[in-house]
Amino acid sequence: MTVIARSFVSIPVRSAKETWGAICGILAPLGGSDAAKELLSVAGIASSLIAREAMTSPIVVHGSGPRVRIYCLYHQEATEGGDSNENPLSSDATAGDWEMSVPCPADDLAWVQSALAEKTKRISARDQNSEVIEENEDTDSTNSFVLKLDPEEFFRS
Repeated sequence: MTVIARSFVSIPVRSAKETWGAICGILAPLGGSDAAKELLSVAGIASSLIAREAMTSPIVVHGSGPRVRIYCLYHQEATEGGDSNENPLSSDATAGDWEMSVPCPADDLAWVQSALAEKTKRISARDQNSEVIEENEDTDSTNSFVLKLDPEEFFRS
């Protein structure tokens, strides 16, 4: 499965609302599309999560094309901007049948899930500290495995 990552400059360079607008711009490049309207309908919720700095964990969008992971850069990383990549995607991430998962602090998860459910069926929230499970459509789940690297063990002499 192909995964594309983008990193957006956020607070203090951009407000949370401006950051969400930039993210929507690359995910749904056709401004008047249904996907663009749906993304904008959750702007308040998404902006609050950006302001809480939840987007150090990725927003994950998957649909008919490659999986897209979006991160936000905060504080010094945002100010320096060297790790940002806000380039347009080569395909429309929200074309066809798509879904989005946004990271959320555990103490806000219940209200964010409820608020999103009132506005959309495509966008959901998950605990920002939970691992994002990548599904591989080419592999039978009974034969798949997850490789985890323990950095301390790897670098141990």
